[in-house]
Amino acid sequence: MRPARTRTRSLGGAATLAAALLLTLTTATTIATATAGAPTGGTAGRPATVNGSSAAGPAAATPSAATPVAVNGRLKVCGTKLCNQYGKPIQLRGMSTHGLQWYRQCVTSGSLNALATDWNADVLRISMYIQEGGYETDPRRYTDLVHSIIEQATARGMYALVDWHMLSPGDPHHNLSRAKTFFAEIAQRHSAKTNLLYEIANEPNGVSWSRIRSYAEELIPVIRAEDPHTPILVGTRAWSSFGVSEGSDEREVVASPVRAGNIMYTFHFYAYSHRDEYLNTLSRAADKLPVFVTEFGTQNYAGEGADDFAMSQRYLDLMASKKISWVNWNFSDDHRSGAVLKSGTCANNGPWTGTGPLKPAGVWVRDRIRTADDFPTG
Repeated sequence: MRPARTRTRSLGGAATLAAALLLTLTTATTIATATAGAPTGGTAGRPATVNGSSAAGPAAATPSAATPVAVNGRLKVCGTKLCNQYGKPIQLRGMSTHGLQWYRQCVTSGSLNALATDWNADVLRISMYIQEGGYETDPRRYTDLVHSIIEQATARGMYALVDWHMLSPGDPHHNLSRAKTFFAEIAQRHSAKTNLLYEIANEPNGVSWSRIRSYAEELIPVIRAEDPHTPILVGTRAWSSFGVSEGSDEREVVASPVRAGNIMYTFHFYAYSHRDEYLNTLSRAADKLPVFVTEFGTQNYAGEGADDFAMSQRYLDLMASKKISWVNWNFSDDHRSGAVLKSGTCANNGPWTGTGPLKPAGVWVRDRIRTADDFPTG
């Protein structure tokens, strides 16, 4: 999310019973050691509801054998799509945490259980700010926090999208050495997991695409040295708008893509502010590039104000038709309308399930995350 003005679903074939049982056993072991507090995750390939809803508690809800990760396994980029272990294009749908330095209390066992089994989210975006009181103030603390949240998402069968939430300053090179340190450790520890995605630059702004590309091409080899397989998501110019917010468009990326494999490019939109020019850019870009919408809101670009559900639905219809995965901003009880939980929910440790604790944007997006996918099962 910008500050005020800066700021699969596919069953894909036959997920074998043996694989599902193995993942369930592995998950049970992980649950026993997971610490409390984390973001959300998954439903790709899951039925509309799984195991009902879960009350807040110290451990993860018992996952179904049909969790998103059990069904789809390790993801990879194939052409312009995100594909599952069978090579079938899928669409992930889920939620982003708010900045962990401010809203860590919204990431709990109870809230994660709700996201996994009441919302049926496929993916949890773990939003770790670098500045603004985040990672740079205490790298060890925030790295360990991300480790913990990854384990908790894993225990619930959700995909974990690790978000290097650089925003101000907008040049990603400002944090390059920090990013190398952080992602090298994250990749080394979790490379054996099949449920990760790395987002290496949240919203670059005020710099050229060539500057962003050079950052990615310096950082990606550091990650690949530890983890050769996990998809890497690269932020695009002008707050991840493919340059539209600064007068450009997707053609600069098409003409000069990042020289690396198994990568995607990110796009962010806020439906009240970002109208047809943004929608059309996303549509064109997705026909030529692998795109992941790692952040969107139904409000204005600051994540506040009135909701525009009609425009938001146009984006969701487009993303469904092109199998573009998406994550909504944000799963917190911040006072802004873009935070899906009512104020005080996190401080009171819930309730987390159902529509009672949700603002209108939360009711709307939860319903769309819970909706069963329409992809073929064979």
